[in-house]
Amino acid sequence: MEVASPSVQAATPALFRSLMSGFPSGVAIVTAFGSDNRPWGMTCSALCSVAVEPPTLLVGMRAESPTLAAALHTGRFSVNLLHAGAQGTAELFASGAPDRFDLVNWTTPADAAGSHLTDAARSVADCRVTQNVQVGGHRMVFGEVYQICEQAVAEPPLLYGLRRFGTWPTG
Repeated sequence: MEVASPSVQAATPALFRSLMSGFPSGVAIVTAFGSDNRPWGMTCSALCSVAVEPPTLLVGMRAESPTLAAALHTGRFSVNLLHAGAQGTAELFASGAPDRFDLVNWTTPADAAGSHLTDAARSVADCRVTQNVQVGGHRMVFGEVYQICEQAVAEPPLLYGLRRFGTWPTG
């Protein structure tokens, strides 16, 4: 049996996007408060756990993002992990609509680092910025998780891959 040779190509931005679209990930909305206490937020799938002790997340954000600017200014941010029914909220926060916080329910519990999206999140991690690194047009922000808010939601996580939203099958 003869096996076809794989195609090897130079890594271009388009080819890299295609590569990563085949690696589904969870969907989160990162939120932070600006210097004027205004809420900022953005949809993010560039998120991973780094360590359990201390509990640390890594979040990738565009270098020009106002959410990034707010998180770096205050030294804190929240990561809202979305449930399967929150696709509309993920799309809203990806759109950059200036009134996005007027269109969703959110709260700020005691000592929260950013807005908690009460109807969209399965859980929320509040983080302190411990370091950040510039990579291309993005900043990789390390956040030590100092509190976690678990929502009472039975829906599975919202996923994104192959340039579309999805979730795990039930049953």
